[in-house]
Amino acid sequence: MKGSFFRSMTWLHTWVGLLVCWLLYLIFFAGTISFFRDEVSLWNQPSIHNIEQQTDRIGAQKQQIITGVEYLNAQAPNAPNWRITLPEERIPYLTYGFAKPKEPGQRRASFNNSRLDPNTMQPLPPFVDTRGGNFFYRLHFDLHYIDVKTARWIVCFASLFMLIALISGIVIHKRIFKDMFVFRANKGSRSWLDVHNLSSVFALPFHLMITYTGIITLIFMLFPHPVNTVYEEGMTGFFKDFSPSNPINNKAKGEAELVPMKTILDQVYTKWPNADINRVMISNPNKAAATIMVLVSPGKALRDQTPRLIFNGVTGELIAQTDDELTGSKALYESLNSMHTGRFAEPLLRGLYFLGGIAGCIMIATGCIMWAKRLRERMKKNTQPSWGLKLVEGLNLGTLMGLPLATSAFFLANRLLSKQVAERADKEILAFFLTWLCVFIIAFVKRDKLQWCVMAAINSIACFSVPVVNALTTEGNIIQYLRNDQWALFMFDSLFLLFGLLFLLQTEKLRTGLQTKKRLHISTQEQKI
Repeated sequence: MKGSFFRSMTWLHTWVGLLVCWLLYLIFFAGTISFFRDEVSLWNQPSIHNIEQQTDRIGAQKQQIITGVEYLNAQAPNAPNWRITLPEERIPYLTYGFAKPKEPGQRRASFNNSRLDPNTMQPLPPFVDTRGGNFFYRLHFDLHYIDVKTARWIVCFASLFMLIALISGIVIHKRIFKDMFVFRANKGSRSWLDVHNLSSVFALPFHLMITYTGIITLIFMLFPHPVNTVYEEGMTGFFKDFSPSNPINNKAKGEAELVPMKTILDQVYTKWPNADINRVMISNPNKAAATIMVLVSPGKALRDQTPRLIFNGVTGELIAQTDDELTGSKALYESLNSMHTGRFAEPLLRGLYFLGGIAGCIMIATGCIMWAKRLRERMKKNTQPSWGLKLVEGLNLGTLMGLPLATSAFFLANRLLSKQVAERADKEILAFFLTWLCVFIIAFVKRDKLQWCVMAAINSIACFSVPVVNALTTEGNIIQYLRNDQWALFMFDSLFLLFGLLFLLQTEKLRTGLQTKKRLHISTQEQKI
């Protein structure tokens, strides 16, 4: 104990926050973007910007599936798997795909996909090779250039530290409601503390929910022992019970005609009359061991697992399905997972998720900056900064200014790289990390206010450049998006303009502060003379 319970909690809050704050900033930053990963992926593919939403999207699904099976049977009758992905509210195009033979060392087979405009059923132009929003989604919990399992362990422990920091922060916050309405501008460390408190308290329910549910998503990795105790096969046996897999009748050999899809779909609509089908997966088509899996959107339900029906592909018999009524523990687990991902959310609620994520980024960033300021305030005059202060200030500048700049670089690379570039998606990601690395190098060479001002100015230019370069390299622009009610694309460009403006204001504030400091320094020198 550090003298008293309150001091112990203060010490705990400081250190559990500081040790992982830069990693937490990355997790929150990437996670916040991931709430709109479908919209990000849409922006990254200019060839599909002008696809209109179908007036009766669900009503057209039956014919799209039947047509898809006919198309795949003509294109790849001997492929091991077929996949039909139907348009959704956030994904406007139709995809027919078949699995290609696995290459040596490949864990999963890649798919040859044909994408169509669902209104005309005409093929779309080839897509550019890009990860889009999926890059930020995976970065959020798999990090990058790191073994996936190792990365998830790192994220797990960082999330546990975050939860401890939140709880200890509540304990030490004596005036939690009063401080919701307090902001003292231009007061140095006190101003940073006020912003830290405001961003923490206003979005506190979100911070607690998103952190706790994030831990729950990886709970079986953290606590495997109950499952291993009950199931002899461990996690494999547990997940067989938890979720119906795609059962394949390995005993059935030889060729066999696939059951008409109308027979399958009639059963689906009998069970779920208003089903919004989002995917059909067919394993071993035209074989006696064929199975057909139909996946249905859970809609607004707090359910993470997609409801599905699995049929024998030859007889049409229903052989497996997800539970209509979940047990209490499974319903709780799925609800918590769904709350974390926010897939159920309508646009307005998804926007609130996004604002909560930004508040989390501000909370973490202000905590980082406050720690560096306090270290510098404790430092005696005319002494060299300690290695600890240099490290903290370098990490602050590299992370807080580097990540936004790297994100702008990612989207600029998407527009500026040639479509014919080999491994184009990897080049976009490389642009992200090289930009971030450059900022880190600069941050550890020089970390003063001038560098913060320069980086804010560069970030402002980069943010303004994204919608400008988009308008110059594609057929669309922010004004056309507004006229055509393309709200996802309009909001994407608008957010970059907004953040560009915020970075510009920050640049001006830092520049003014530097000029004031310079004038004071000159005045002091003149007085000495």
